[in-house]
Amino acid sequence: MIQEHIDTIIFDFGGVLINIDYHRTIDAFQALGLEDFEERYSQANQSSLFNDFETGKISTQRFVNELLPYLPAGTSPNQVVKAWNAMILDVPTATVDLLQKLQGKYRLFLLSNTNEIHIPKALNEWNKMTSVNFYDCFEHVYLSHEVGMRKPNAEIFQFVCDEQSIRPENALFIDDSAQHLVGAQKVGLNTHHLTNQASLSALFS
Repeated sequence: MIQEHIDTIIFDFGGVLINIDYHRTIDAFQALGLEDFEERYSQANQSSLFNDFETGKISTQRFVNELLPYLPAGTSPNQVVKAWNAMILDVPTATVDLLQKLQGKYRLFLLSNTNEIHIPKALNEWNKMTSVNFYDCFEHVYLSHEVGMRKPNAEIFQFVCDEQSIRPENALFIDDSAQHLVGAQKVGLNTHHLTNQASLSALFS
């Protein structure tokens, strides 16, 4: 149940509005021959390569080229992109209905740690499910690789609040990663840790 003083909702994307499974990407890279991918990439401790890609410091080509030497000879860039995108699944049918229901009642924003490979794939999955334009569901969409900052750093939350004149005490940030909530709390945002997507609709019931 949302408290009455809340007038703004800031959503994470993956794991909140779209289904994701990190293990599918781990499995896909292991199938290509990169056995230690799980160690190289984890939500808790990402290497600088993944951080740099999520903050737009390196291009897709550079990201792929950095991974290719660890893979068997003959592995194509397209195979790397496909493996990287394996974690992006489907958009629950209830997601769009919920966002449309909330429009007009709350200011809606999206704040996502992502990159220029994942976003086209995620939007493709969105468009498979609905004709509603993704960006029309929010006042503004903040993507880490476009703004050059990422969660859980407090600066990205402060940036969003400042740019949109959001009063943190009247805003709720929803994320499936507990570590991301810490940065939000540092700037005074209310937070909700979403442990499963089925509970998202229940939160607003």
